[in-house]
Amino acid sequence: MTRRVVVTGLGTVNACGNDVDTSWNALLAGESGIGRITRFNAELLEMPCLIAGELKGWNATDWVQKRDIKKLDLCAQYGIAAATQAWADAGLGENGFDPERFGAILGTGIGGLDSIEETHTTIMEKGPQRVSAFFVPKMMANAIAGQLSIRFGLQGPSFITASACASSNHAMALALRSIRSGECDALITGGAEATITSMGMAGFNAMRAMSRRNDDPAGASRPFDKNRDGFVMGEGAGILLFEELEHAKQRGARIYCEVLGAGMSSDSHHITAPAPGGIGPQRSMRLALKDGGLDPSTIDYINAHGTSTALNDVAETEAVKAVFGDHARELCMSSSKSMVGHLLGASGGVEAIFTVRSIADSKVHPTINQEEADPDCDLDYVPNVAREMDIRYALSNSLGFGGHNVTLAFGKYEGD
Repeated sequence: MTRRVVVTGLGTVNACGNDVDTSWNALLAGESGIGRITRFNAELLEMPCLIAGELKGWNATDWVQKRDIKKLDLCAQYGIAAATQAWADAGLGENGFDPERFGAILGTGIGGLDSIEETHTTIMEKGPQRVSAFFVPKMMANAIAGQLSIRFGLQGPSFITASACASSNHAMALALRSIRSGECDALITGGAEATITSMGMAGFNAMRAMSRRNDDPAGASRPFDKNRDGFVMGEGAGILLFEELEHAKQRGARIYCEVLGAGMSSDSHHITAPAPGGIGPQRSMRLALKDGGLDPSTIDYINAHGTSTALNDVAETEAVKAVFGDHARELCMSSSKSMVGHLLGASGGVEAIFTVRSIADSKVHPTINQEEADPDCDLDYVPNVAREMDIRYALSNSLGFGGHNVTLAFGKYEGD
């Protein structure tokens, strides 16, 4: 018998709030977390994009002891904050689980970019002798998985996936398979990212990938809208607790929903541009449906990758039409990035949380800034206003540079 996997804990920090309820309520209200960059002086550096989805009211000492802050990149700090929330939400204490059957599989697109940039500046200004001994363990991409396994005493599989914007979804797909296979009973999964730095912003600016709607930050991320002009960088983490169903029931855990399937594919087309017609996302969605034993007609909602870029939004729309046929006009889609920005490797984790809450709460958050319809993006993107609706089955898409596509399938848990 296939081992079933459920979600029992959620935690996030993002531009719309530093916990799940705050950020979820902000999204339901259609409130954007995008604003002018305060982390560094982007205007002085003459950057074309001066806006991002920064965390507000972030205080590392709420989650990490003061003496340890210098040992942790922002990426790891965000991951620790979100994981601590998910751990508490799942009702896990210091005892009551087998550490050898509990692991941490996380995603990040880049990892410790802030530490890399800061250390390069130190070398240029003060010399290599002044580089911190903490530099390597801070900047390495796997730091977040290692830090969480140490913090919570997890002795099962512990590693990261790095596939750009698909990183978190790859991590969750592998977490699902690990529990199904019998390797683990539970896993911390999702992802973290902290790339609002001068180096990160400069790189994406050079690609002309980001919105330049600097005078209207809240209106800058506008997925599927005719006048979209690029994505808006976000930051933070989205962490979920995946658990084998019987294990969760035995300890009396609250179950949000069931993780039904995952599909993974590659475009094999271009390092940054999606393949025409969304052939990669088509495959990942079909594989997720097959893995979950779901008929396309049963899907009620898709949390879209929805970046607010010209090519991606059209390709994802075309993929949905190809997979769902006439049903594509009956289901609804929305993009969390319209409010929290694009968290790169952490985007899938945050968006999975919002997908889970959609199922649990029977509500769908809107895609804000839907003002003028794009004739090539003509599906129901839940424009501007949240919607109450019963959601039995939902998908969450993540599409990454490199042509990586991952779709997760979630379903309402209604007992045995």
